[in-house]
Amino acid sequence: MGLFDKFKKDKVLKQDLNNKAERPGTIFVIHLLMDEMCDMPDKERMEAVMNKHLGETECFSHDGNVAGFAAKKYSVHFEKENQDVPPQLMITGCNKIEKPIMDEISASQLWDCQDGADIIENCKYQVIATDMLAEFLNYKERAEMLVDYIEALAELYPTCKAFVFETSKKMLSREDIINCEVPKENRFIYYAVNVRFFNIEGTDDMLVDTIGMSTLFMPDLQYHFHGMDPNLVVNHAYNILSYIYENENPIKSNDHIDGIDGDTISPEVQWNMQYENALIQPVREVIDINMGEYASGERG
Repeated sequence: MGLFDKFKKDKVLKQDLNNKAERPGTIFVIHLLMDEMCDMPDKERMEAVMNKHLGETECFSHDGNVAGFAAKKYSVHFEKENQDVPPQLMITGCNKIEKPIMDEISASQLWDCQDGADIIENCKYQVIATDMLAEFLNYKERAEMLVDYIEALAELYPTCKAFVFETSKKMLSREDIINCEVPKENRFIYYAVNVRFFNIEGTDDMLVDTIGMSTLFMPDLQYHFHGMDPNLVVNHAYNILSYIYENENPIKSNDHIDGIDGDTISPEVQWNMQYENALIQPVREVIDINMGEYASGERG
């Protein structure tokens, strides 16, 4: 892909956001929420911070409306053109939020951001950051690049109150990102994958699911259960996500995984897994984990 035409680039970026945000995996969209308008940092400042976090980058666009960087540490090969192209990282200027970032379900799942509801209420402006062409990278390379990109953005925008990751609707305060002590290899899941919890109305059933692994073209998880502390299930989900990530998702339908015995994960308890459609929106394929005696609902 060549550089954006100066006259058309803002329009092209908006079209890409509209078209690709509905197809998880093709583009990663980050909302940086602001309570006041802010200026885009100057080119020299952006170059310095991007290079600090991402290695060598090339700034090919910077006019206050859109900034674009080629992440030269990474390369995507296009057979037809016999060309290697670095993924592009795009950052918009600060603009008024035109439509709600959170839907009703997402707004009920702000566990990871203590003041999330207040931030959503008070922040009327946003900067949008995306990647382009990164879908063609190896999934671990993309995750590494996005973690570095997120941390660069947190440094570039000190007045940002929180980040919202479009695919998962996970929300984290800027301070949580700046002060993150999670090991680097686990940060993509910590930043961008949301573990949600629902009580099923009229029953004692609960549901824990994940959303956001589609950025890496990997499945999310789903647990439909009763009679167990949901915090233990959330912890189990994070462990399985890490296993999937580390091992390029080796899970097949009817495989088994260590379950929970008491309050610990134990090989003495085996839970069956199979691929199913998600019970709660958005529509996607998930790995449904049958929790044995704690399982609720019917499996396909």
